[in-house]
Amino acid sequence: MAGADYVIVGGGINGLVAAAMLGKKGRKAVVLERNDRLGGCLRTEEITAPGFIHDVMATTLVLFLTSPAYAALGKDLEARGFAVAHSDLPTGVLRPDGSHVLFSRDRARNVAAFEACAKGDGEAFAEEMERMGADAPFLFSLLGGALWSRHMAMGLAREAWKRGPRALAAWFGEALQPARSYLETTYASEAIHALWAPWGLHCGLNPESAYSAQMIKVIAFAVELAGCPIAVGGAKNLVSAFERLILDQGGDIRCDAEVERLELSASGRARAVRLASGERIEAERGVICSMGPNQLYGRLLRDHPLPSAVARSLKRYRYGKGDMQIHYALDAPPKWKSGDELGKVALLHVTPGLDGVSRAANECERGLLPAEPTICVGQPTALDPSRAPPGKAILWLQLPEAPRFPKGDAAGEIAIPEGGRWTEAVREAFADRVEGLFSRHIDDFRSHVVARKAYSPADLEKMNVNLVGGDPYGGYCGVDQFFLWRPFAGSTNHTTHVPGLYHIGASTHPGPGLSGGSGFLLANSLK
Repeated sequence: MAGADYVIVGGGINGLVAAAMLGKKGRKAVVLERNDRLGGCLRTEEITAPGFIHDVMATTLVLFLTSPAYAALGKDLEARGFAVAHSDLPTGVLRPDGSHVLFSRDRARNVAAFEACAKGDGEAFAEEMERMGADAPFLFSLLGGALWSRHMAMGLAREAWKRGPRALAAWFGEALQPARSYLETTYASEAIHALWAPWGLHCGLNPESAYSAQMIKVIAFAVELAGCPIAVGGAKNLVSAFERLILDQGGDIRCDAEVERLELSASGRARAVRLASGERIEAERGVICSMGPNQLYGRLLRDHPLPSAVARSLKRYRYGKGDMQIHYALDAPPKWKSGDELGKVALLHVTPGLDGVSRAANECERGLLPAEPTICVGQPTALDPSRAPPGKAILWLQLPEAPRFPKGDAAGEIAIPEGGRWTEAVREAFADRVEGLFSRHIDDFRSHVVARKAYSPADLEKMNVNLVGGDPYGGYCGVDQFFLWRPFAGSTNHTTHVPGLYHIGASTHPGPGLSGGSGFLLANSLK
């Protein structure tokens, strides 16, 4: 096949953003995807019953809608069929006794709701969001900007001049605070603790993790601003819009195109890729790989010795908790016992609260199936009725505390095979536990189930090799393997030790999620 300016290996959100941004610069990008479809974790299928349209993995697009990538590409994508659906109630929490807190896109309503939970909590929330708004330009430049850059150095210098060096150091110290201490010292109500504690899990963090407080503040700010939107008709429509845009720009897309190895020139520069079919595709300006470091360095570069520092870092790279998905087709929308408004919430967490999240996360990290996992219940048909036949509904469940390799069951009820493997029996037994926990809050739930489809961490990895052990975040997200140190302590932005070879994806800065951040940052830096 004829070459291109850039060959992009991996058709997930970051690869698509990179290709589209390079196309805007007049560069031809060829996107190669090993699976039979683009999208990575953006995957939409009728997996339960005909007419029920499920986002199999990722579904919520708040990070994309608030990203620089969307600011640059949104109009182009909308012109090609992409649209989002919103709920005025993006999130909430439901506890075992039926008590709940709902979070809206209206600041005054949220302040009133928090104040009803405990005197002073509404005022505390308003103050926190005002501080976030004031800090947003600096904070979001850190979270989503090129960390090793002149622009970042100048931004830090400006902040040091404006705040003073000591005050800036104090700001960074506060940003490293764990969610538990932040929630317990900021809000009196355990209900508010319960509302925010699960959101750290969506960043790959536990309530006791460093900087988890900062991330839940960012999420609160973003969700109040932009909600928890989903793509009308399914995430596949966002992928299709990207595909049309890239092709319209003169780019090319190949699915079922597994890249087997990278080829380097005599000078050691990335020059071409070789497919499993034997086909060779040249890259005039560079090769961009959107994948985990084990795939890039351990597989595609296997013919080329790694520098000792890279080899050591690859060996030490760690993955985080696994993820599990459960999908339901229902013959009617769920009727929540604690009130009809719960049926309007985009993403509802079912949990005992802060201690419950902490306990389940700890059990997961020790290789145990949590006795009472945190359950994230998405209600796509409440936002987009086209996802199911008229009068029917779907539910999207995420369990962010599923061990990658189960060693046992915290409740002592589910037998785990020797060697710690996810089997169909383990998966379905755990899904039964989850169903028992959340369905008690819904009138006559089981009689309305048309079909259920569950995916264990092992199932998710089979669909996407970058979800190692079912980790949806591209690797452990603790502070020692994040920011300046992602993926490796010696990493510099998205370059590698090979000239002309670039690394993007969830394993690189700014980390996981659907913002397309690494693809955007790299494409902006390339000529």
